[in-house]
Amino acid sequence: MLTKHLPESFTSKARLATGLVDQTEAQVLDSKLDPQESKINLEFANLIQSIQLKKIFDQVSYLLIIHDFTNKDPFRKKSKLVNSLNKSAIDHAVAVYTQKYKQRAPLFLYDNDEKGMDEVIKSMGYDYETLKNKVSIYRLSNSDFLDLDFDGDNPQFCAFVLNSLCSEFITYYGEIVRESHIKGVDFLETLLVEKRDSMNAKMEVLKDYKIKNRVLNLNEQAKSIYAQIADFESRKELTEKDVVAFAGAIKGIDNKFDPSDRSYIESTFIKINGEIMATKDILKHYTEAYIKSNYSPKVKVKIDSLQSVLTAQITQLSDKYIVNPLSAKESLVTQKLSLQVQLDIAQNSLSTLQDEINKLNQRYDMLVPHEAVIQSYETEVDIASKEYIEILQKYNQSTLESNITPRLKQIELAMPGPAAPSKKKLLIAVSGIVPIVLYTIVLFIIFYLDDTLKTPTQLADKTNIPVLGYLPLLGKASLNLEAIWRSNNPKKELQNYKDLLRSARFELEQEMHGNKIVTITSIAENEGKTFIALSLAYAYAMAKKKVLLIDGNFDDSSATEITNATFFIEDFIAGKTSIAAISQEEGITILANRGEDVSLFEISTEEKVREKLDLLKTVFDIIIIDASSLDNLNKSKEWIVIADKVLSVYQANHSITAAKDLQINYLRGLDKKYIGWMLNKVIGHKSRLKTLILWIRNPKKKRKER
Repeated sequence: MLTKHLPESFTSKARLATGLVDQTEAQVLDSKLDPQESKINLEFANLIQSIQLKKIFDQVSYLLIIHDFTNKDPFRKKSKLVNSLNKSAIDHAVAVYTQKYKQRAPLFLYDNDEKGMDEVIKSMGYDYETLKNKVSIYRLSNSDFLDLDFDGDNPQFCAFVLNSLCSEFITYYGEIVRESHIKGVDFLETLLVEKRDSMNAKMEVLKDYKIKNRVLNLNEQAKSIYAQIADFESRKELTEKDVVAFAGAIKGIDNKFDPSDRSYIESTFIKINGEIMATKDILKHYTEAYIKSNYSPKVKVKIDSLQSVLTAQITQLSDKYIVNPLSAKESLVTQKLSLQVQLDIAQNSLSTLQDEINKLNQRYDMLVPHEAVIQSYETEVDIASKEYIEILQKYNQSTLESNITPRLKQIELAMPGPAAPSKKKLLIAVSGIVPIVLYTIVLFIIFYLDDTLKTPTQLADKTNIPVLGYLPLLGKASLNLEAIWRSNNPKKELQNYKDLLRSARFELEQEMHGNKIVTITSIAENEGKTFIALSLAYAYAMAKKKVLLIDGNFDDSSATEITNATFFIEDFIAGKTSIAAISQEEGITILANRGEDVSLFEISTEEKVREKLDLLKTVFDIIIIDASSLDNLNKSKEWIVIADKVLSVYQANHSITAAKDLQINYLRGLDKKYIGWMLNKVIGHKSRLKTLILWIRNPKKKRKER
């Protein structure tokens, strides 16, 4: 019936585009390779878990409860708790819910007022757990979309919940992304300023060092000095070559003049030679100046002028004495003079060139330590510049991203959907079938595990002992045996009892084989042994038999208490009561006991007891002894020793334990004296007895069926 009256179920769907897979809107920002699938799956999992956060559902809960309190058409009927609120309480609740919604804050449950408002939300079914259990969020295959489904009993309610959930999550997600970007931009900006200041400081150190040490461009200076050194060294080599050449040429000319000729010529050329030497000194001076000035064109003009003067003087020297007999050697003298001038110039140039080379080497050596320091400073500046450029790029990227809205957006609004296909009939059928199946299984398990003996067949199969009959369980109102046997029209239950008792009497009579004493015992107490003894006594009495019932249970004298007998077994065995007095009664005679703590053979010896019972056999047709149960050990076994036959009583619906199994083995050992079972207190017995007695296979005789 509950299933039949279940409300209809409605489903709404919404869809979010995440931008994790679809990169069409992010090409301006992203220039990286496509992300790995594992990373995308992780990001989708994080998104799904973020949507299920309690703070998101709290916002939806606030919207729902505010809608129901302020709208004339609420989504649900008011709960008992809401109906108990007055208008001022509702207005206060709406104000608190609105404030919490704007602050995006949860209810503080340690405050009794806000805890009560949380109970109001729960009573309406708008709490976190209820809403979350009805929302399903999943990624659509390997796409860029997240689908959200919500099941509820109201289509408008379902659509409202999904749209509110998507809107609140997009707002929340946008805020945390924006805050993250702002924090990142602020951090990068601080780092950028630090890197810029560090770079500027290193550049300032480099600049100060260059200014202090008068270094304009170390590399260019080194190149220039090195080039000058190489140039001067090459000039020096050429000059050294010229010195050697000029000296060799002069020596060759000198070898062609003998001393007298040279003396004549030198004596005639003293004046002109003096002028030539003076010119050569001036030329030497300008030659050194020309080298020191790094071959200045102005100095070169003066040197060329002096060369012209020197040439003219030499020509004059050669023209003055043309009539000299030594004029044949005039040209050699002229060449010698010219070579001497050039030799002097070359020799003077060597020292000047060497001085310049030494100066340049000193300048070059001074640049080496500056190079190491400047290179170190420039390396630091280069590293700082690279760090600054890298941070600047990241800063520009983060600034651009922070100014662009998040890619997450709702592309499909949730709409009120149709009712879901009803499963009521199926649920009703299942609700009927499942209990039947469960009951059947339970009954089967109970039956399978139940080892109690309920029928004569089970008792005979279990113990391998014949069952003479069984008696049903009767109510206390039906225990009047005399009324049962005297009634002509008894109830069906009592009539069945009489029929079963007659059957048991017949079977007992058949097993007695003319013997008259039968001892009735049981495995344990309270199995109905006394009632069966009384019932058999009545049954024999109705068969016109003279019956003697002996209460042999000294521990529990139930038969004595029921019958109020006047004769006692102790008195009869002691000879205080005669057999004549006992045999006077018709029908059933009762020999009771005084209930003392004694046993049969403590009253008298076995021979005397047998003697007394033999006397009773002469008077009575059947003697039934109600002995104690076998768990009383010798007290019941003493009666079994003197009896002709033994009948045991077993209570139905009881299992055979290890202790009972020992007693059953004892009964089997009695051999022919033991005639079988009487099953008592059977529940659910058949109304018509089809099989009165079931004899099972016995090692000493074949199976019989009656």
